[in-house]
Amino acid sequence: MFSGRPKTSSRQRKIVEVVLRHGWGYMRVLLLGGKAEEPSLPPPKVLCNILVELGPVYVKLGQLLSTRPDLLPPPYLEALTSLQAEVPPVTWEAVEAVIRKQLQQPIEEIFAIIHHQPVAAGSIAQTHRATLSDGREVAVKIQRPGIDRVVEQDIRLLRGLARLVNRTQVGQYYNLVSVVEEFASALRAELNFTQEASYTDTLRRNLSKSDWFDPQQLVLPEIYWDLTSEKLLVMEWLNGVPLLLAEMRGTNYGGDAKAERRFLADLLVRAYFQQFYIDGIFHADPHPGNLFYLPSERIALIDFGLMGRLDPRTQQILIELILAIANLDSKRCSQLTLQLAESTIPVNLAHLENDFDRLLRRYYNLNISEINFSQLTYQILQIARKHKIRIPSNMGLYAKTLANLEGVARQLDPDFNLIEQIKPLMADLFRQRLVGYAPLQDLLRAALDIKTLSLEAPRQLEMLLDRVTSETLQWNVAVRGLESFRRSIDAVGNRLTFGIVTAAILIGAAMIFSQAPSNPIFFWVSGILFVVASLIGLWLIISMIRSGRVK
Repeated sequence: MFSGRPKTSSRQRKIVEVVLRHGWGYMRVLLLGGKAEEPSLPPPKVLCNILVELGPVYVKLGQLLSTRPDLLPPPYLEALTSLQAEVPPVTWEAVEAVIRKQLQQPIEEIFAIIHHQPVAAGSIAQTHRATLSDGREVAVKIQRPGIDRVVEQDIRLLRGLARLVNRTQVGQYYNLVSVVEEFASALRAELNFTQEASYTDTLRRNLSKSDWFDPQQLVLPEIYWDLTSEKLLVMEWLNGVPLLLAEMRGTNYGGDAKAERRFLADLLVRAYFQQFYIDGIFHADPHPGNLFYLPSERIALIDFGLMGRLDPRTQQILIELILAIANLDSKRCSQLTLQLAESTIPVNLAHLENDFDRLLRRYYNLNISEINFSQLTYQILQIARKHKIRIPSNMGLYAKTLANLEGVARQLDPDFNLIEQIKPLMADLFRQRLVGYAPLQDLLRAALDIKTLSLEAPRQLEMLLDRVTSETLQWNVAVRGLESFRRSIDAVGNRLTFGIVTAAILIGAAMIFSQAPSNPIFFWVSGILFVVASLIGLWLIISMIRSGRVK
């Protein structure tokens, strides 16, 4: 299956060993070269155990799949969401070698102190606290030595497995090869720390101005670009604690800790909704470990290796989808879901509306504060999966980010309700979409377009009339769906022509033979013509039988 790649043979044996140990029959057949039948997943817990045992790359794959409700049912999404690799930290000697190789100067000239014990260790990198020679405290994120080679080796193996599964009907529908390519692209981007640093700077610029919240209340670490490379990221050290573990005293809120927690929940929602619907690029991993509470009673966002993007069209559809969900409008939900689809496929709209209606009917008698909006969004994507509507992959990332966001907000404020919080934001968004961000500039541009049109219209009308009167105007009309009909007509015409030619040859042969039956030349000519006509007739009969159109 992976011939010509001897470096992957030991890794392939390891995968076979792990799969056999966990008893996943389908993958055992594939890896041993058996026939690829319809895919069959192991139970969620078994799948998680397999991915963890296979190592960091497969854990990352599981984390990516947890953002794809269009591919997996809810039990798998729930199991994969909490998937974490049990990776021990790399020794300081190995880490130091990477740092020295990435820096332009000796490490002793740049850092006054660098702690050998990491503050965090992940599957791709680990982070150490350090102090620069000028006294600034920084976080130093170092890529694990050799992880790039492991990643490329495992990506090759995953490609081979995806090609095998893609031979099945389910594999072709979900296009698992493209899923692996998407995963490979995301993983390679995560290996490039300069890209993560660029994302951090972009997000800091976007969130440095807002009409929805005070930008001073949200902190993103500063990147030290002169010390950052593809395998080394040096950024500002933020001295805080994980948000949900912080003991809030509400100092700036009259000593009311609950008021502070409500404020921070609202701050997070407003900051993320600006990323979703205005900026179009968002921090896609807002789990509690990436949200810090600072002593200044502010929130810090960290770890920007995973980012999501939403184009303006998708932003508009999602805004309308939120309103449709809030209004429990199943018909509008169906229409918007189809608009999100990557390609036009035949879908039974009545059945789709019925499924949405059954889903939303569960919430008819509930108070709006009782509705878990992110869970409802996941259920909508699951309905799309049921009807084989291919939703763009960024929708899964958006839904997971929304779920993480709502989960953190509800833990900060048990009375938190996402729909109530976003209503004023939605009204402001629609106003901005209707009026624009610079209404005067838009009005002047429209006036200029109208002026240009009014000046050009007489000339364009004159040219049209000239072409009509001189009979040089031509209409090009393209009617879709006629190609198959045209081919059928051509086939009928060809068969009719062959039939006529065959009959003509038979008649000609009979006439020649009747003129002089005893003449050997006429006998042989008429015989040859008769054989040719018989062969053509036989071919026509066989072709009609094979086409199934004899009846």
